[in-house]
Amino acid sequence: MLGERIRQRRKDLGLTAQALASDAGISAAQISQIERGHSDPSLESLRRIAKSLAIPLFDLFTDQENETVKVVREDRRMKIRSPHGEIMYQRISPAGGRLEMLAGELAPGGHSSQKPWSHAPSEECVLVTQGELTLEVDGEDHLLAAGDSAYFASSRPHRFLNRTKETVRFILSVSPPSY
Repeated sequence: MLGERIRQRRKDLGLTAQALASDAGISAAQISQIERGHSDPSLESLRRIAKSLAIPLFDLFTDQENETVKVVREDRRMKIRSPHGEIMYQRISPAGGRLEMLAGELAPGGHSSQKPWSHAPSEECVLVTQGELTLEVDGEDHLLAAGDSAYFASSRPHRFLNRTKETVRFILSVSPPSY
């Protein structure tokens, strides 16, 4: 299903597998394997593919619906975990909207990415619900405790870090949804 969505979006954009691979910085063979369902791509590869396809990452996993009110049941949330297993996101908003809401969990000593990264011009707001989260933006650390929030432009290199021995939980909103 994931591979089919990637293939369909790629074709809708008139891209070859080679062009998508080149833009995403991965091999054409890997794109082919993903599209055929023979490979489980890493979170980083999926981010690159979504960016190249100009769609939010979580849209690769969900069907678009035309309902007036969209309810996302807790037990049906889309979940994605980093390859290193340190961070897990659950999409708590439906796909296709102008706002993306994610519930995040970051393991003790974990990080959202090896290096800070930036993506499409979106706005992000993070609210810590449990523990202490370090938000790194442009090389500057911002320590957030439970109840604290921070707002920043996603075009600035950023990442989340947990420098404690407890799991940190947070809510992240991104508008418009990005990669």
